[in-house]
Amino acid sequence: MTSAMDARSPMELAYHQAAGVRNQYEEELRQKANVLGVGVGMKMREGKPTGDVAIVVLVSHKVPASQLAPEDLVPDEIEGIPVDVHEIGEISAIE
Repeated sequence: MTSAMDARSPMELAYHQAAGVRNQYEEELRQKANVLGVGVGMKMREGKPTGDVAIVVLVSHKVPASQLAPEDLVPDEIEGIPVDVHEIGEISAIE
């Protein structure tokens, strides 16, 4: 007999694993400078998806690592899951 997990595609399994890691580390990541949100999506390189599932960290603006305190650095990967930082600008409500 096949379980529901066995019926998932490799991409679905990767998203499921990344979501679990994201849930575990989201609070810690959201406390870093400029971080506005944390999700799961496709890793991007030069504006194109690489095909790898990643934890996506949304920041208001990117800052060179040399200008960040060590505790504000976003890691390149967490528990083997790639981390991709996306600059989205400031968020504001429209009145």
